[in-house]
Amino acid sequence: MLAILREISIACFLSSYLVVLVLELLRLAGRIPGRGLLVIVMMVMGLFTHVCYLLLQATAGGIQGDGNEVGLWATWSDWSLLVALGLAVCFFVAYLRRPDTIVSFFFLPAVLAMIGFAIAVSDLAPFSRNEAVEVWRRVHALAMMIGSGAVLTGFIAGVMYLVQCRRLKQKRAGSAFRLPTLESLGRLNRRCLIISTSAVGLGLLAGVVMNLNQWGQVGLADRGVLFSLLLLLWLCGATCMDYFYEPASHGRKAVYLTLASLGFLILAMIGVLTTPHGQNPNEQSKPPAPSATEAAPSATEAALPAHYPVLATNLSGHSVIDSMLVNRLPKTKGASE
Repeated sequence: MLAILREISIACFLSSYLVVLVLELLRLAGRIPGRGLLVIVMMVMGLFTHVCYLLLQATAGGIQGDGNEVGLWATWSDWSLLVALGLAVCFFVAYLRRPDTIVSFFFLPAVLAMIGFAIAVSDLAPFSRNEAVEVWRRVHALAMMIGSGAVLTGFIAGVMYLVQCRRLKQKRAGSAFRLPTLESLGRLNRRCLIISTSAVGLGLLAGVVMNLNQWGQVGLADRGVLFSLLLLLWLCGATCMDYFYEPASHGRKAVYLTLASLGFLILAMIGVLTTPHGQNPNEQSKPPAPSATEAAPSATEAALPAHYPVLATNLSGHSVIDSMLVNRLPKTKGASE
């Protein structure tokens, strides 16, 4: 199976996206039975091969001409393909929600352009692991900062939404203290949910790639990583419920989901701040090195003959009984002279 996946090339998902674009252009010729199903099948194939190709590229590795080890996803070509994958996922989600729209006319040309750019810059020298770590560290920090800000903004918008609902029930919305309308707050809440989910997902991915470049592994036992993953899963679930499940009181339930996101964000922050987040997982599990006083023997212990091993190990306590026993020990030949 792995040998078959290694045969995947850029041409596989490039051709899939081209077929999808042609199928979408055929809608201009009239209604064609089964066209929508073919679009979904080809997009699934394209995304699958796209992800497999990037994962295989990450595990390839290598050594540069100057002896430095090549980083994971540390080339302009890899980064361009990652951007193309993000655009393709956005198009697929938009198409599943509204298959009657022509968003493909705008998304797919951009996806194909990024893939073409990746092919054009594939000959450029890759970055080393140290350079890749610095790049992905900046991406990780910036994305997590944007995601945290979006969660907090969504929480504030949700609180204002609930307050405005209460004011409308009490017929006090027209007073001197005005709040935005429920429609505006609902739109802001939804946008914050989308931004926070995308940013936290990108930040978590960047953190994984950064750790793989720096340490060669990911510290999954780190509470900061676990809580960040839990936050991402919650945001993904909230986003799916917001888009694919629309009850009568859609706005209020979406607000409740956003309010709960703050709790997961607080857990993630506690996990990051209370653990050695960002350090080598191997060094965290190592026992502390013995101190100089514990490692070096005392002068009294060094002077004892080799046939008093038990007593020599107990002299570090310097008790009265030990001192008396030492005085009664037979002196060595060098000491008597």
